[in-house]
Amino acid sequence: MRIHRNNSQDQTEYSNRTTQSLAAGLKSGDCAAATELVDRYYRQIFLFMRRLGHDYQASEDLTQETFLRAWSHLGQLRDGKALEGWLYRIAGNVARLHWRKRKDKPTSSIERINTPHNDKAASDKAGENEQLSRLDEAVGKLPWKFRQAIVLHYMQHLTISEAAEAVGVREGTFKSRLNRALNTLRKRIR
Repeated sequence: MRIHRNNSQDQTEYSNRTTQSLAAGLKSGDCAAATELVDRYYRQIFLFMRRLGHDYQASEDLTQETFLRAWSHLGQLRDGKALEGWLYRIAGNVARLHWRKRKDKPTSSIERINTPHNDKAASDKAGENEQLSRLDEAVGKLPWKFRQAIVLHYMQHLTISEAAEAVGVREGTFKSRLNRALNTLRKRIR
């Protein structure tokens, strides 16, 4: 089964529906709410998978698996405020299970989606690309919990609170993981 997003539909159409009403619609089994959930979050979850180091096809498959699991686990959704964290938690679990199954397979490098494009000199760009490559490689080699913390907070731009909820840990635990991940990256990149 493939989940298809309605690309022609303007995202602003959903701006009137709050996250809480979307959650209520999902819990009541409203198919329009499920479509809206996919339309709102497909790109974010796909980028999350890419940034965790999955290749393009695996990221698409895992993103779709995330939405299928979300639909089948609607009873676990507490309230609308927690919708995004709940969805990232499911995505993280799907990604972690995929990594466990493919331990011995090489990972792809992290997608450089947010690389700024400007008119720097070629030598500056080459140096920047080398640094990004080293960072990509170092993040890809981090243990799962550290990689997940870096991706959620710095690449997906979730707050500490949102990311901690998505991972299912307390804020202090998440901050500790993030700090340990950053220290590990600093040592590996030097």
